Amino acid sequence: MCRVTPRLFPATLSGCALLWLVTQGHLDAQSVSVSDDQVVMKYPDTVKVDVVDDYHGREIADPYRWLEDTESEQTAAWIAAQNEVTDACLQAIPERPAIRERIERLWNYARFGLPERHDSTYLYWYNDGLQNQNVLYKADSLDAQRQVLIDPNKLSDDGTVALAGYQATDDGKLLAYGLADGGSDWRTWRVRDIASGKDLDDVVRWVKFSGVAWMPDGSGFYYGRYDAPKEGEELTGTNENQKLFFHKLGEDQTADTLVYQRPDEPKWGFSPRVTDDGRYLIIENWKGSEPQSQVFIKDLRRPESEIIALITGFDAEYQWVASVQDTLYFLTDHQAPKRRVIAVQADQPNREDWREVIGETDDVLESVSLFGETFYASWLKDARAKVTRHGINGRMIDEMQLPGVGTVEGFGGRQDAEETFFSFTNYITPASIYRVDLKTGEVSLWRRPEVSLDVNEFITEQLFCESRDGTKVSIIVTRKKNTDLDGSNRTLLYGYGGFNISITPSFSPGTAAWVDSGGVFAVANLRGGGEYGREWHEDGMRLKKQNVFDDCIAAAEYLVEAGYTTPSRLALQGRSNGGLLVGAVMTQRPDLFGACLPAVGVMDMLRYHKFTIGWAWVTEFGSSDEADQIENLLSYSPLHNLEPGTCYPATLITTADRDDRVVPGHSFKFAAALQAAQGCDHPTLIRIETRAGHGAGTPTSKKIDEYADLWAFLMQNLK
Repeated sequence: MCRVTPRLFPATLSGCALLWLVTQGHLDAQSVSVSDDQVVMKYPDTVKVDVVDDYHGREIADPYRWLEDTESEQTAAWIAAQNEVTDACLQAIPERPAIRERIERLWNYARFGLPERHDSTYLYWYNDGLQNQNVLYKADSLDAQRQVLIDPNKLSDDGTVALAGYQATDDGKLLAYGLADGGSDWRTWRVRDIASGKDLDDVVRWVKFSGVAWMPDGSGFYYGRYDAPKEGEELTGTNENQKLFFHKLGEDQTADTLVYQRPDEPKWGFSPRVTDDGRYLIIENWKGSEPQSQVFIKDLRRPESEIIALITGFDAEYQWVASVQDTLYFLTDHQAPKRRVIAVQADQPNREDWREVIGETDDVLESVSLFGETFYASWLKDARAKVTRHGINGRMIDEMQLPGVGTVEGFGGRQDAEETFFSFTNYITPASIYRVDLKTGEVSLWRRPEVSLDVNEFITEQLFCESRDGTKVSIIVTRKKNTDLDGSNRTLLYGYGGFNISITPSFSPGTAAWVDSGGVFAVANLRGGGEYGREWHEDGMRLKKQNVFDDCIAAAEYLVEAGYTTPSRLALQGRSNGGLLVGAVMTQRPDLFGACLPAVGVMDMLRYHKFTIGWAWVTEFGSSDEADQIENLLSYSPLHNLEPGTCYPATLITTADRDDRVVPGHSFKFAAALQAAQGCDHPTLIRIETRAGHGAGTPTSKKIDEYADLWAFLMQNLK
C-alpha cells in the first residue's frame, strides 16, 4: 500500500517500486530506509521563497510563487521529480493493469456524432473505438458509405492535435475547421474543399472562445480573436481585448477586416452568428463568465450599414435562437429565472415592444430550435431532460417521448431543414443518435452503440438531501442492483457547482468501469450550477459560495447515513471549478473522505484572475482586488486553508502542463503546500500530464491511462 507522511513516502516494496527507483538512478540508497515492510522515501524538495502580498491591509505569504512560472527550468525539474514519484507509485499498484484493461475494453466501442446536412452532403464524426481523436466523415446519405474528410490522428504522432470545431457553408462546398494543439484553448482555423478533401491557403490564427459564422454565399466568415501573445506567454498571458474580424476567402489574415472592437472595454468578447436568410449579423456580446450579455446587429443587405445595439445593459442572458424576416427570437432569463423565449423586432427593439413566445415554467429551459413554424424546446426537470414542441405562436403542441431518463443534445440545423438529430444518454447508456422527421414529427433510431456492459445489472436512482440551510439537493446515484447498503461500498461523489453549468446524466467508459467493479457513483447537483435556473446559480456565487461546499458536504453525509458507504470508503472528485470544490471541501471536512481527486482546479483564490481568462471569473467568485471580497475568498481558498499537522485524505491531484484555462500553477502550489502540511501517512501525489490541457481534445490513450491511475489510487486508499 502506498502511504505518505508530510515529508516521507512510506510504502511496501511493491507499492512504490523501490528497486526500480534506486536502480534507475532516481533515488540513491542513502535517501531510502526500510523498516519491516515499509519503505521510507522523501518527497521531491519544494523550495520556499519569501514572497508576501498585502491584500487590503492583510499580509499573505505565497512561498510557492515560483511554481506559477510553468516554463522555467526550475519548475520543469519539479514537475519531472513529482511525476517520477507519482508514476512509480501508481504503476506498482497490483490492481492497476486489470483496471486499465477493463477501461480500455469498455472504451473500445464504435460511436457517432450528430449528423449535419449541408445541401446534399452529410457531415458527422465517428470513432471506431480507441482512436485518439474523432474523425470527421462526409457521406451522400445517412446510409451511404462514409468518406474521411479530416482525420486529426494523422496530424501528430502522439494524438494531441484535435479537431476543435467546424462549420460548413450552406451549399456544403467548403468547411472551416479549427485545430487545437496539445490541449490549449488557442485555435488555428483552416478551410477545406469538401469535394476534393484538399485545404485552401486560408489560415486564421490566435482564435480563442469563438466559432466562425459563414456568409451565406461562402465568400468568407466572421470570427473573434485576440492579439498574438508575447513569446513565452502563450499559455499564461492575460486574454483581453477580443476583436471581431471578417476573413475574406483567399486573402491573408493580415488583410482581414476589423468588424467590431471596444478598446474601452477590454473584457468584452464577441460571438458572431449569421441568420439563415443572410439578413443579419448577430453579435452576442459577453463579458466575464456570468451569463449576462448584450446583442448587436448589422444589416448584411446593406454593406455600408452600421453595427447597432439591439439589446443593452448586461441585465440578463440573451441567446439568439432564430429569425423570421425582421423578427429575432431569443432564449433569455430576462424577467424569467428559468428562461423563456421572446421575439424582438430588428427595426423596433424597444423593450416595451418585446413579445413573449414561450413562457417560463417550473422547469429550466435549456435550449430552443426553430424549424419552419415549430419550436423544439429542451428542458431540465430535476437535472433530467424533457423535450416539447411549440407552434410559432409559442402554444405547446406536445411532449416528445424520450428513450428514458437522461440527457438530450442536438436539434441543430437550418430553419428550413427537413430533418434534425438528437442524442440521448445517461450514466449507463452510451449516446444513441435519433433522427426526427420534421414534416411528420416521427422519431427513429439512427445509431446505437454496443458496449461490453450488461446495463440490466445497474440502476440509477435520484435521491434528495437537505443542505445546512435546509435547501433540497439532488443526488443521482448509479450502482449495481445487488449492491448492499451496509456501508461497505467504495463510493465516488462527483460535483461541480458553478458557472450556471448543469451536470446531467451522461455515459463515460471510465465511470462505467468504476460502477462495473462494484463501486457506487454519485453526482450531486449543487448550487452554483444551472440545474434549477438563475436563482440556483446565484445562490452559489461570490459571497454565497460557501453554499456550494455545504451542499457537497450534506450529500457526502447523506451517502454515509443512508448506508451506501463510510467516510474511509468515500471519495470526492471534481474538475476545474469542481477541483476548487474538492480542495475547499477536503480542507473544511478532511474527516469525511478517504480520498480526494481534485483535477485542474482553481486552488489560489487570491491570484486566479491574473492569468489567461481568469479575470472572467470575477463575476462568479469575486476578486482579491475587492476589499469586500477578500475575507470570503480566504475563508475557502484551498491553498490558504491547509493547516500543518492535519490528517488530510489520500489525495491525487491531476493537471496538465498546457492548460491555459486554469493554469497548472494552481495545482502545483496546492500540491506543494499539501505535501508540507500533511499530518498523517495518507499519500499526497500530483499527476501532471504532458502535451495536454484543460480536458478538451485529450487523446483517448491519455484518458484511459488517467482513469486507470485514478481508480487504482482509489482502490488502494479507500479501505
